Amino acid sequence: MVTVAPRTSSPSRLPVVLAACCLGQFMIILDGSVMNVALGVINETFTFRGNTLQWVANSYAIIYAGCLLLGGRLADLYGRRRLMLIGIVIFTVASMAAGIAFNATTLVIARGFQGLGAAIMAPASLTVLGTTFTDGPARAKAFGLWGAAAASGGAIGVLLGGIFTEWLSWRWLLLINLPIGIALYSMAAYSVKESRSAADNKLDIPGALSITAGLMALVYGIAEGSLPAIVVGLVVLGFFLLDQAKLAKQPLVPLSFFRNRSVTAANLVALVASGAIFTVFYFFTLYMQQVLGYSPIHTGLAYLPLTVGVFLGARGLAPHVTSLGPKRVLLIGLSLSAAGMFWLATASAPVSYFADLFGPTILLGLGQGVVTTGTALAATADLPYHQAGLASGVLNTTRQLGGAVGLAMLVAIANSQGSLGNGYLLAFAVSGVFLLVSLIPASFAPGGAKRE
Repeated sequence: MVTVAPRTSSPSRLPVVLAACCLGQFMIILDGSVMNVALGVINETFTFRGNTLQWVANSYAIIYAGCLLLGGRLADLYGRRRLMLIGIVIFTVASMAAGIAFNATTLVIARGFQGLGAAIMAPASLTVLGTTFTDGPARAKAFGLWGAAAASGGAIGVLLGGIFTEWLSWRWLLLINLPIGIALYSMAAYSVKESRSAADNKLDIPGALSITAGLMALVYGIAEGSLPAIVVGLVVLGFFLLDQAKLAKQPLVPLSFFRNRSVTAANLVALVASGAIFTVFYFFTLYMQQVLGYSPIHTGLAYLPLTVGVFLGARGLAPHVTSLGPKRVLLIGLSLSAAGMFWLATASAPVSYFADLFGPTILLGLGQGVVTTGTALAATADLPYHQAGLASGVLNTTRQLGGAVGLAMLVAIANSQGSLGNGYLLAFAVSGVFLLVSLIPASFAPGGAKRE
C-alpha cells in the first residue's frame, strides 16, 4: 500500500482551510432543510401530482445518503482536495440548474445532482479537516467550529427559507449557492493541500455498486413507505456485507474498521440520535405553522435560540472532548437534547413562545452542538490514515439513515393521533426516548483522554 501524506498547509492558510471545511458542511446541511419552508410556494409554481412534492426534498436526501460511503472512499483513493473541489463544482452547478428549473421534473433532477455533489464534498471536507488539524487542542477547536456549522445549518436553513420565500423568491434559496460555491471553490483551491491513501489500490466495484444501490433503495423505501424497496435494499446490503467479508480483495469498508470502540459507539449514537435530532426540524416547523399559525418568516425567527444554542454547545463543551473523553461529552450532549425534547413535548394550549418554546429550543441547540461535534471527533479519532475518508463517509451515512428511519417512524406515530397538535407533541416525546436510548451506545465510548 502506498500512502501519500498531506503536504502541510502553511500556518497562514490554516484558517482558510477551516473556513472552507465549515462552509462546505454548512451548505450541505442547510440545503437539506432550506427547501422545507418553501414547499407550498414551489407547489404553486409547479403543480406536482399526488404526493410527488416531497421529492423536492427526497431526491436530495436519497442520493446524498446513497453515495456518501462511495464519496468517502473515492476521496481516500484519488485525493481529498480533488474530490472536495469536484463535489463543490457539481453542487454549485446543480444549485444553479435547480434555481432556474422550468418544471417539476427538472427541479427534482437538479436536486438529486445537488445530493450527489454533497455526498462527494461532505466526507472529503471532513477528512481534510481531520488530516490538517492533528494536534489535540487545535483539532478539538477545529471540530468544534465544524460542529457548530454543521448543526446550525438546519436551523439557519429554516430561517433563510422563511425570509427568502416571504420577501424574495424560493429560487433564490438555490441561486444563492452560486456565489457561495465560487467563493468556496476558491478558498479550497487556495488553501487545501492534496492528500490521499492507498494510491495504488483499486476501487472495490461490486462493493461500491451494492452499497450505493442498497442504501438508495433502503432510504427510498423508508421515505415512500414502500416495503418492496426496503426488502430490495436489505437484500443488496446483505450482498455488500458478504462481499466485504468474503469476496473483496480490497474491501470498501473492511469489517475490522468497527473493532475500534470509539468509532462504533459514535456511529451507533449518530444512528439513533439522528432519528430524533434531524426530525425535530420537520415537526417543529409544522407545529409552528399548522398549529400555532406562524408565518414562514416567524417560523425561521423562532429557530434563532436553537441556532445560538448549537454554537454555544459546539464551541463550549464539545471541544473539551480530548480532556473529558468522548463518553462524558456524548452523555452530556444527549442528556441536554433529551431534556429539551421532553420539555417541548409538554407545550399545551394556549402556547406562549417564551414560556413554552424558547427554553426547550435553547437546550436542544446546546445538546445538538455537543453531540454533532462529539460524534465527529469520536468517529474519526485514532484511525489509520488511509481510513480517514471512510470514517467520514460512514458517519455521515449513519446520520442520514438514522434521520430517514426516525422520520418515517415519527410521521406514522404523529398521524395516529386525533389532532395535529397532539400528534406533533407525541413525536417530540418519542424523539426524547430515542435520545435516551442513544445514551446506551454512548456509555461504551472511551471514558477519558489518553495519558502519555
